[in-house]
Amino acid sequence: MTLTIGCNANNMSMANKEKTVMVGGAAMYPTKNIVENAMNSKDHTTLVAAVKAAGLVETLQSKGPFTVFAPTNAAFDKLPAGTVEMLVMPENKAMLTKILTYHVVPGRISAKDLAMWTAKNGGKYMTKTVQGEELTFWTKGKDMYIKDAKGNSAKITIADVNQSNGVIHVIDTVLMP
Repeated sequence: MTLTIGCNANNMSMANKEKTVMVGGAAMYPTKNIVENAMNSKDHTTLVAAVKAAGLVETLQSKGPFTVFAPTNAAFDKLPAGTVEMLVMPENKAMLTKILTYHVVPGRISAKDLAMWTAKNGGKYMTKTVQGEELTFWTKGKDMYIKDAKGNSAKITIADVNQSNGVIHVIDTVLMP
C-alpha cells in the first residue's frame, strides 16, 4: 500500500492502483495479471479451473485492460448440482466460454466509475460484455449490484482489486447470458 501525503486527484488515483487487496486469504498484487492473482485466491479455485477449461488463461494474461466480475466458489456452489462439472467438459467449452466472457468487460472500470455512471443514468447503468450481451448495474445503499440477462442479481462483495492488466470485482453470484 502506498502512503500519499498532500495528494491530489491524480496521485490519489495512482495510490489506489498500487494498493494490495486481500482476496481468498491471499494478497492480490497490482503488479501481477488477472490470472496470476486469481490463482492465489482460495475463494476462486472453481473460476480458475473454469478459465483453464475454456482456454482463456492466455487471454486473461494479455495486456488488456479487462474488468472481470469474478464469482467466488460459493457463487458457483449456488448453481444446480452438477452444473460446473458439466460445463468444464471439453464438449461444453463453447458454452463455458460464453458464460465466462459474460463476466468480462473491456477496459478498466472502477467501482467509483460504476457508481458515477449509475447515478448519471437514473439509477441504472448498462454496459456490453466481451461475450456481447449487456450487464445492468445499480446501487442499493452503499452496495453495487449487477443484473444479468436472465434477471439474476449479483452483489459486488470486494471492489477494485487492481491488476497489471485490469481490475477484478469479486461477486457473490454467477452471471448468466
